[in-house]
Amino acid sequence: MKEMTQDKDKPSIAPTQLIPVETLRDFTTTWRVLPISGLALVIGVVSAYVAVALLKLINFFTNVFFFHRLSSVQASPGDAHLGLWVVFVPVIGGLIVGLIARFGSDKIRGHGIPEAIEAILLRGAKVEPRLAILKPVSTAISIGSGGPFGAEGPIIMTGGAFGSLIAQFFHLTSAERKTLLVAGAAAGMSATFAAPFASIMLAIELLLFEWKPRSFIPVALASITAAAARVHLLGAGPIFPAPAHDVVWAPTILLGCLLAGLLSGGLSALLTQLVYAVEDGFAHIKKIHWMWWPAIGGLVIGLGGLLYPRALGVGYDVIQQLLQGHATVQVILGVLLVKCVIWSVSLGSGTSGGVLAPLLMMGGALGAVDALFLPHQGPGFWPLISMGAMLAGTMRSPLTGVIFAFELTGDYHSILPLLIACVTAHSFTVLTMARSILTEKISRRGHHLSREYVVDPLEALAVEDVMQTNITVFPAETTLAELEHVLDRNDNPRGQRVYPVIDANQRLLGIVTRHDLLNALQGLRRGDARNAPLADMLSGPAMVTYPEEPLRIVVNRMAATGLTRFPVVKADGGQELLGLISLQDLLKARELSMLEEHHRERVLRLRVPPSLRWRRVEEKNKQVE
Repeated sequence: MKEMTQDKDKPSIAPTQLIPVETLRDFTTTWRVLPISGLALVIGVVSAYVAVALLKLINFFTNVFFFHRLSSVQASPGDAHLGLWVVFVPVIGGLIVGLIARFGSDKIRGHGIPEAIEAILLRGAKVEPRLAILKPVSTAISIGSGGPFGAEGPIIMTGGAFGSLIAQFFHLTSAERKTLLVAGAAAGMSATFAAPFASIMLAIELLLFEWKPRSFIPVALASITAAAARVHLLGAGPIFPAPAHDVVWAPTILLGCLLAGLLSGGLSALLTQLVYAVEDGFAHIKKIHWMWWPAIGGLVIGLGGLLYPRALGVGYDVIQQLLQGHATVQVILGVLLVKCVIWSVSLGSGTSGGVLAPLLMMGGALGAVDALFLPHQGPGFWPLISMGAMLAGTMRSPLTGVIFAFELTGDYHSILPLLIACVTAHSFTVLTMARSILTEKISRRGHHLSREYVVDPLEALAVEDVMQTNITVFPAETTLAELEHVLDRNDNPRGQRVYPVIDANQRLLGIVTRHDLLNALQGLRRGDARNAPLADMLSGPAMVTYPEEPLRIVVNRMAATGLTRFPVVKADGGQELLGLISLQDLLKARELSMLEEHHRERVLRLRVPPSLRWRRVEEKNKQVE
């Protein structure tokens, strides 16, 4: 048989071992998850300290730019009184960020989550070491100079970068590096918002692209560890405590949640389109290098800050005011008009900043508008519902939106209303937009990704469901002379290229290929060699598969060995031949999956009893008479 050659530059793949059906498990996770979880615990602690450092760095630059002092105490740009100078502060910050991107790393541009997804899917979860420094510094400068962003997206990317860097010091697979990168990202978000559950959900719905214990366990441990470390670093409790709402389950409340979800979904779609419309507009400016775009975006930020200063910066104080039900008309209009515009323009300019906090603020302002005509459910109820729905619609992560809003406020009674609104907003954006604000950027770089989790048909079907049983086999004592007339025929009705060789008890001894048999016949010189049995041509036992094995295992075995056809034998160790499976047979699983998706049929029909049928006929006859 032909020997398989392997590229020296590519890593070798160990052949998949035969797995008896009694040893198949629900999950493929091995004991390898324990050392990975140990690393995840370390990453959780490191990410917590990184998150705290970034928050202090943002406060430091905010004090430098707006209050001209060297301090890391929390400060809001809206409290500064700079007059017209407020227009130029974001320009200076944008200029610095552009220089860092131009001469440091252009991967600092954006809000962090698309870059994390790109590192996971396209770069084997490998992040440049300098990105772990440049991303938080550029983000702190951008937000500290008045950028209307949140720190969470960059913290997710920074935590992921540190997770990736730690992973790169160990002998790990690409899948394990991905797990630790996501663990760092989830830990960073958990430490920032005191939301370990939502951080885990975000990792599952957005970053992992799988649902396996091998990745879920380390990510969960890292998020929990970061939340525990945050208690000692920043304190415990929700960061936006809100009054508890005793929800009355009246139809008007349920319909109100539905309407709030629709409005949030519409605003999500509008903002997403606006961000990328601005990005397209900058892309058409050919004469200005992209390094200067953040400074141009900074000019728009400065003008917006001149109109409504509280639109600048992270805006946690505005979010708290909305959740307490103390929002004035000025706050609502300032957020919906000024914040939306400057956030979209600045983010489209390619600067560095996050999206979660602005989405919370804009969703809260929309909820304050909803509260003007929806039934009253207590102060801050509708802003809270719209915040969660805004996240769910924009990020296409409905469960994350529900849990995140709950953990931020501690309002347990709002979970079910949040679920209604978040699912509605998610449904709206899924049906009206091809991609989200997070995946559109990746798609524009030529890499489309699907966020749907389904059970692979190759996992659901077994070998016995698609294998060939009507095949040609040769007894071991068959000679080449006896096969000469058979193999010289031009027709091969079954398209069979591999022939199992069996003994008198139907047990598999090995396989021969049609190509090898034809070569053997062409090389015959002596008459006695024509009587050589096929058993002499067998070089060793064949790679086989079992009827109960999932097709996924067979595909992995084909990828590891380079073979595309396997004999199927009983799993009892007797090697009794049952059939043959080829790469073409595996396509049957895809065909069955497509039939399930597209073939429509009516299973049950309503049938009229015969007595009623005759009665109707008689009534029609009487009408005719």
